[in-house]
Amino acid sequence: MKTEMIAILVVYFGFIFAEILRTNFFKKARQRTKDGIVELIGSLVLVLITQPLILAAIYFIGLRFFPDYQDALIAIPLIAKIAMLLIFDDMTQYWWHRTSHSVPWLYALHRSHHDANYMSIRIVYRNNIFYYAMMPGIWASGVMIFLGLGWVYAVYIVVKMAVICGAHSDIRWEKKLYDIKWLSPVMWVVERTISTSATHSAHHGQFGDDPATNYKGNYGNLLFFWDILFGTAKITRTYPKHYGVENLPAVGVGEQLLWPLIKGPKDAPMEGMDVSPEDEIALAE
Repeated sequence: MKTEMIAILVVYFGFIFAEILRTNFFKKARQRTKDGIVELIGSLVLVLITQPLILAAIYFIGLRFFPDYQDALIAIPLIAKIAMLLIFDDMTQYWWHRTSHSVPWLYALHRSHHDANYMSIRIVYRNNIFYYAMMPGIWASGVMIFLGLGWVYAVYIVVKMAVICGAHSDIRWEKKLYDIKWLSPVMWVVERTISTSATHSAHHGQFGDDPATNYKGNYGNLLFFWDILFGTAKITRTYPKHYGVENLPAVGVGEQLLWPLIKGPKDAPMEGMDVSPEDEIALAE
């Protein structure tokens, strides 16, 4: 796992370095003071506390109650291991993400991710602390590691990290590739397979009348294919003019990171999500 951590750090800080060189990493357009605080705390809690605790809990529960199943799948074919990770981690994350845009209380946990008015690697792990603690894919990954998929998971998570970072970064890595004619068939496949900065930027677009925005779609993390498969894809090869959520009420650092322990005004509207006025009222109560 040491090699995996080094690879992840190389990917993460590589994108940070690229943003420092190519854009303004430390001071994004429309950035507010609270943004950096939310991003730093949210990211550190996930990486240093939430994910390690979940993986450790699954491991010790497995040893205590299911010792005979440790490494039970270590001998299955590599393709089967990859398929399991894509389905139980990445596909479940697609549905968790999609559900978070339609269930009021889940949206309250996820809204911090969209409260940023910019795209950047900084927002990759910008979410409510409880959002990740409840994410099915992390728990499923722990089970698969216990069952013997550890080294495959190590490679898988590095690849996924690279794609997710590229999708959130304001370094539009695929933009120039679109202009190369002989790459057109390749890019057609790429943008329908993995998340790119263009397809994921669409999900972060602020205004619904922006042709590049698809706030109620483009939910994929590693694989954009899930959006293709489940009918939520929008591919324009363009980028929204503004990021955030239309008419989203302002909330503080505490609510972004620790809702429902910290709540804002009860009459604050929850717009930018696919819910009825009745659901908005229920969420505020």
